[in-house]
Amino acid sequence: MKPLVARFLAFFSISLFFALAANAQSRRVAPTPTPTPETEKVYTEEIKLNVLAFDEDGNFFSDVKPSDLVITENDILHQPTSVRRIPASVLIVLDTGGEMRSVKNLDQTRKTAAAVANSLRQGDSVAIMDYSDKPEIVSEWTTDKAEMLRAIKRTNFGKRDAFVNALNMAREFLTRNPVENKHLVLITDGTDSSASPAEKSEALRRLLATDISVHVISYTAMEATDIEPRTKGISKTPPPKAMPDEVAAQLPNGVRDVATAPKARTINLDRTMLRNLKARKADLEASQQQLDNLTANTNGEFIVPQTLDEMIDKAPLVAKMIDASYAVTYTPKIPLYEGKGVVERNIEVTSKRPGLIVQAKRKLVVDTSN
Repeated sequence: MKPLVARFLAFFSISLFFALAANAQSRRVAPTPTPTPETEKVYTEEIKLNVLAFDEDGNFFSDVKPSDLVITENDILHQPTSVRRIPASVLIVLDTGGEMRSVKNLDQTRKTAAAVANSLRQGDSVAIMDYSDKPEIVSEWTTDKAEMLRAIKRTNFGKRDAFVNALNMAREFLTRNPVENKHLVLITDGTDSSASPAEKSEALRRLLATDISVHVISYTAMEATDIEPRTKGISKTPPPKAMPDEVAAQLPNGVRDVATAPKARTINLDRTMLRNLKARKADLEASQQQLDNLTANTNGEFIVPQTLDEMIDKAPLVAKMIDASYAVTYTPKIPLYEGKGVVERNIEVTSKRPGLIVQAKRKLVVDTSN
């Protein structure tokens, strides 16, 4: 009987265990799932502009308010959402190369860049970039004018013009950080040694899709004037130097003398060279028109000096325009991304306040398919 009792007790214990477990399971309350809140994404577009503000004497107007301005976008009126006076972020780009340059030279370009930097308001941030065979950032952002000038002196000479690559690098450099009141200053003739017209047009179009104001101090008129006689086979001026004077000065005696020796007036019978000179002149004329359009459509300043002295004398005007600007924002009533493909907006700003004169015109071109 004892084995039977043992088996019975074992069976009873196991049954009791499962019964208790089942009872506990039946009393356990299942957790109530937390409902996932429904979210709705709302996209708000904001367009930023640099607006120049002057009084009737041409001096900077110091207290512009949103109520002072009216923005017209494709004939639709808008009110600014903000108007702020903040220090400028200015990228100065020096064109230091070119196979067929005649007037453009490294020393002149450096002096012009220094004239711009020296004339900017204290507190503006400046970065320096140069390009010849390729673009290069010489100095990152600084408010130290002494450092700006040292960076300008570190720019390098080259034999080619990578203008399109320089534009693309400049755009990326200015837009990669969330800085406002952005300005790009180009000291250039705007020609490129190898990029196609389509590549150049695309680089210019991409700049129009940003809030960067572009200012140009151009070599185009001086270069074209110097080339004109040589397109007819006669040179009234010495041919372009093989290298800048400051580079030639570092050469050993004898080699330096050959490099810097004056050249006589020449008659050129090389038909290939004449074709190249005519193509160069046409390229300069086309570039001048493109640079003019770029500055006009980004609310920038376009300076086309006729002499090297005028180039340096007028450089501070670019700084004056930069430091007369406000960062203005508004929300477009017709969102940019409602359209498909390339969307263009013509934007103008006018003043409602007596004595306040504003300058702001921009062509905004955005490819919404990207």
